[in-house]
Amino acid sequence: MTAMPATPRDRAAFATLAGLARRFGLRLDGARVRRTSSRFCFGVEHGDYNGTALLGVGTDRFLWLAYARNGTNRLRLCSANFESEGVVDVDPSRLAAPKDVSGWARYAHGAAAILAREGFALRCGLDVAIFSDIPGGGMSRSASLCVNLVLTLLEANELAVADRFRIVELAQAIETDFVGSPCGVLDQTMILFARARHATHFDPATRAITHLPLGASAPPFRLLALDTGTVRPGLEASTYKLRRAECEELVRLVNGMGIPIRNLAEVRDDATLAAIRDRLSSSRPQLVARLEYLFHAQLRFAELQRAWTAGDLASLGAAFRADGIGLRDLYRISGPELETMCDLARSVPGCLGERMLGGGDKGAAGAIVSADAVQRVSEAITIGYPRSHPAYASRFAVHELDVVDGVTVFTGLP
Repeated sequence: MTAMPATPRDRAAFATLAGLARRFGLRLDGARVRRTSSRFCFGVEHGDYNGTALLGVGTDRFLWLAYARNGTNRLRLCSANFESEGVVDVDPSRLAAPKDVSGWARYAHGAAAILAREGFALRCGLDVAIFSDIPGGGMSRSASLCVNLVLTLLEANELAVADRFRIVELAQAIETDFVGSPCGVLDQTMILFARARHATHFDPATRAITHLPLGASAPPFRLLALDTGTVRPGLEASTYKLRRAECEELVRLVNGMGIPIRNLAEVRDDATLAAIRDRLSSSRPQLVARLEYLFHAQLRFAELQRAWTAGDLASLGAAFRADGIGLRDLYRISGPELETMCDLARSVPGCLGERMLGGGDKGAAGAIVSADAVQRVSEAITIGYPRSHPAYASRFAVHELDVVDGVTVFTGLP
């Protein structure tokens, strides 16, 4: 967590938060503001629930949360992104059940419920205003919110955790156990531990976090989020849930073959892959295809790390592009709007790599682009995307991204 001067974007967000609080009668006198980032995963996308290592960065589309004690034991929250839903009132002494809550309020009630379940007593009431400019799919807005809520509620109640990865687990549990979204830990990890100009490497076997600096020889570049303008359903209603179930089914089948594995990441050698392919390719070809993607994505992982630390963005982009082709053709998690974005970006010289981001189906794709090619990529998408998908002509966007810290706290709300 860092503290730093507010940027013009921060100050604009502060004004939005202050105005929102006034409209809903919430008091933010002496408030603090916690800003949490979005994320951009280099690999392995969909690897977290399969046990692979992860590599990603925090990016500068943010969620800002202003909070101040309100002298009660209740949490009163409002969101500028869901203003029509009004004030969410959470009583930690009388927690709601998931079936009794809808909309974004599920996250607020879920945060209180999960912390209480895990032994973190919430005694301090807060007034809270939230605003985010994170696109609605592919860049982990819900994970950013959950991480922010957990950090805020623990801090306000003077509660500490010995292991910082516990924050990731608590944020994940809000989504899995209360909201009903079967997410892994990729998003929360990449947001909580993100560091400017560094990639975050996560080893699931040891839960170790390593920060890898970008190689000094890296040429100027930008990450782009290519927002399709589509509305992505929650993971609980998407292909993501089906893929996760398929992977769990394949683990059971492989164990039944006498090959003891806990997850698909443990299939690491050609002989084991060949044995599984020979046994299951005729009866479960779709499951073998999911494994093929993960197997080759893990082989590419070392190249992703090497390329980042060497500043070899051409190789980084090539591995990122290959990952996208695997997600499209083997894991089958992408969608037509996402692939249109990728096709358009790929057609521009200077686009080093591109693929879908996040849970899949809808949302945003991502691209690694030389700095001098950003305008050309944006122009190609601005011309080509509405022709292919006119229903989203007024809703798509291209976001330029910097690699930033994941969590920043500002004292005082102007």
